[in-house]
Amino acid sequence: MPDKKQSNANFKGNKSYLPSKPCVACGKEMAWRKAWEKNWESVKYCSEACRRQAKSHQF
Repeated sequence: MPDKKQSNANFKGNKSYLPSKPCVACGKEMAWRKAWEKNWESVKYCSEACRRQAKSHQF
């Protein structure tokens, strides 16, 4: 029987293998999402609330 820890490392849904980066508004770590596949380089905010917060603080 295979080791359970070893089989978890090969699980395709394991998000620890995906790229991540911090939100520029709150600093929360964002994991890559399929919806961001084509524009991952331009993603800056983890949520719409952070986007609105950042825009309201611009001078």
